[in-house]
Amino acid sequence: MHDFQLRTLLSQFFQEDIGFGDLSAEAIFANEHATGTIIAKQPGIFCASSLITQGYQLLSEQINVTTLVNDGEPLKKGDVIAKIEGPVREILTGERVILNLIQHMSGIATATAHAVQVLDDPNIRICDTRKTTPGLRMLDKYAVKSGGGSNHRFGLDDGVMIKDNHIAACGSIANAMARVRKAVGHMVKIEVEIETRQQLEEAIAAKADVIMFDNCSPETVREFRALTPANIITEASGGITLENLAEFRHSGVDMISLGYLTHSVKALDISLDI
Repeated sequence: MHDFQLRTLLSQFFQEDIGFGDLSAEAIFANEHATGTIIAKQPGIFCASSLITQGYQLLSEQINVTTLVNDGEPLKKGDVIAKIEGPVREILTGERVILNLIQHMSGIATATAHAVQVLDDPNIRICDTRKTTPGLRMLDKYAVKSGGGSNHRFGLDDGVMIKDNHIAACGSIANAMARVRKAVGHMVKIEVEIETRQQLEEAIAAKADVIMFDNCSPETVREFRALTPANIITEASGGITLENLAEFRHSGVDMISLGYLTHSVKALDISLDI
């Protein structure tokens, strides 16, 4: 995460939450100082130490943050993640936004690490998708990397992905690929989503850079991978959950993308105590 982009996001989030002022903290406190600790309430993988530091620096230059856990490191229940010292009013004003974000990001990092462990195949990368909450994509994808995963496209301008609706509206994979080749430069990779052997053969003939086996069983993924030239990157996606993920072990694909890592992950329980 770049500091400038992170500070811009945090400013927007604080503006939403604080509005014209924290009526509670401003009514109760003046210049009192306090020490707070951010504590893990359950085990998991931590993410976003810089978010704590950058967030509190935005609220007050008098706040000192000492982080004790690095991104991607495991947490045990009761571990102290960070210590915060400074004006109690600003510490409490920033509490909810900062906790919400590090809980969310640590939840994604934890889920990603769990998926990597369950798959247990160093030759296949676990990837995210674009199924992120608008405004949080940079944070979500950073959290996936902190959990040992890899990033798929960041946005529509990051690469070409010809999906089922593109193919249906265009008439065929060949037509869609031909139009794309005329429109994009040689530096842009083109991925094609397929579901059948016929579509696979079309995508190979059209010289796709990446082929996604969408909503395919582990057996079909292995079959399709065996039919795909080694120079084409392969990806499995759709219908893959934590419950059936291990069935794709040693399937031969380069990547498995999992939407649930970001669209329905459970936040890690983390609290701030003064």
